[in-house]
Amino acid sequence: MSEDKSYYFCGIGGSGMLPLAMIVRATGAQVSGSDRALDQGRLADKFGWLEDKGIGLFPQDGSGLTSGDQILVASAAIEDSVPDVAKANALGCARMTRAELLAEYFNRTVRNIAIGGTSGKSTVTGMIGWILTEAALDPTIMNGAVMKNFVAADAPFASSRVGESDIIVSEVDESDGSIALFDAEIALLNNVSLDHKSLEELRQLFGDFLSKAKCAIWNADDPESRALVDQLSLAKATSFGFSEQADIRAMDIELQPLSSQFTIVAGEDQFPVEMKIPGRHNIANGLAAIAAARAVGVPIMTSVAALANFTGLARRFDIVGSANGISVIDDFGHNPDKIAATLQTLKAFPGRIIAFFQPHGYGPIRKMGAELADVFADILDSDDRVILCDPVYFGGTVDRSIGSQNIIEAITARGGIAEHLPEREVCGARIVNIARPGDRIIIMGARDDTLHSFAQDLLREIEQRDFVETERPA
Repeated sequence: MSEDKSYYFCGIGGSGMLPLAMIVRATGAQVSGSDRALDQGRLADKFGWLEDKGIGLFPQDGSGLTSGDQILVASAAIEDSVPDVAKANALGCARMTRAELLAEYFNRTVRNIAIGGTSGKSTVTGMIGWILTEAALDPTIMNGAVMKNFVAADAPFASSRVGESDIIVSEVDESDGSIALFDAEIALLNNVSLDHKSLEELRQLFGDFLSKAKCAIWNADDPESRALVDQLSLAKATSFGFSEQADIRAMDIELQPLSSQFTIVAGEDQFPVEMKIPGRHNIANGLAAIAAARAVGVPIMTSVAALANFTGLARRFDIVGSANGISVIDDFGHNPDKIAATLQTLKAFPGRIIAFFQPHGYGPIRKMGAELADVFADILDSDDRVILCDPVYFGGTVDRSIGSQNIIEAITARGGIAEHLPEREVCGARIVNIARPGDRIIIMGARDDTLHSFAQDLLREIEQRDFVETERPA
């Protein structure tokens, strides 16, 4: 990356593209791009902010590509028939994936921390980034979610942070195999479970990821991670978790609806910890972040103080608000582990759950639909409700023969109460209709930024409803 280069991001508003575009822009390079959501008139605030930051935006029709010197940054899965790609090919533009460009930047840094794993990557990345910032190490942070601690008037979409030091913290993705591109000094593996790839593929990717690092940090409570580490010869390794065998572990755990307290144990040292985010899984995330920060020289006490002020990520158990005794929560949960963690956090406390889930594609349902159904059926009970709309679908030739209805049928076969209503707006009306004081409504799904506005709309509808007169049995 340098001032004499020009990068054109196809899909610049995406959760992985936008933060990288901001990092590239900060290096002095020229940045422009297009996005389908922009063409559709969606997410105007986001695109207006990008333009205010000096990023040129164009329709996704190839018109933004005018020179063969431009570098097209696009998903490897995008077909050559897409106008931006066709124009880039006609001009002879070089092409990179988002991961290739990020890895080029990441691997050139003096000190770097990469966070991998099936679940929790964004939260751990945000935690580490916040700790290092509070420790005055001024890191660059590349995240796939908005980090609330860094949100400001001039940074409403703070999914990245550009620092002046030689340290970068970045989550890295296994879903497309691009984790293999990263040569991390510190490699953190949060967990290994079924998601986009088979377990056999994941074991190979994550094993190579840890083996290349100078320091590996891994989850002692995750059987797959432990089995993997047992087969590797690691230069240096630190484990975290609740197990007594973990190098950094948690004890004396107290869970609250919106927070948690515990004691961290590292060798002979013990430190009391308070966090403003709930759930046992977030305690594990905190342990992972503390271990990574310690690997770059941050004292545990400094990390503990920073975590006490960590406010979480957008769309990660994000409390939208409460009205008439009903809470609305927005969450990125989309695979079995993420959804299980969210539902278990809610079930630890009284109140009915209305779980809305928008699957993030037909392919994921085919790969893990049975496991998703099992999670809903295992954790929720006969008083809770599950509502699914159709999966996110952006067009193409994907096989749509297996969809949301298959998940619903599997849940109901096990005695759960679940409904499939194809249109999301109809689901919203149904949720408002059945909601009653004391309920927690959880909105879950990925690959769709409009889910947060959907949750906000639900809250407004609930605010306006007269429960005394209209409440009815679910």
